[in-house]
Amino acid sequence: MASQRNGTLYIGVTSDFVKRVWQHKQEAVPSFTSRHAVYMLVYCQQTEEMLSAITREKQLKKWNRAWKIRLIEEMNPYWNDLYDSIL
Repeated sequence: MASQRNGTLYIGVTSDFVKRVWQHKQEAVPSFTSRHAVYMLVYCQQTEEMLSAITREKQLKKWNRAWKIRLIEEMNPYWNDLYDSIL
């Protein structure tokens, strides 16, 4: 998730993707995303198993910012909010 194009980035993992993105957007739970106005879903990746998702999350969190931005822009060059496309 991002606050805006090239803005603050947030990486997370969840077992209920649609619900969790909605919670971030609605500030339903006090969190990093609500403190930093990170409401745009700009990249998502699904895995078959939770362990794979957690491993990928940890990997991405170690990446430098430029790599994360490149990954987002490969899939979503205009940084569109993808939330409506996952409903």
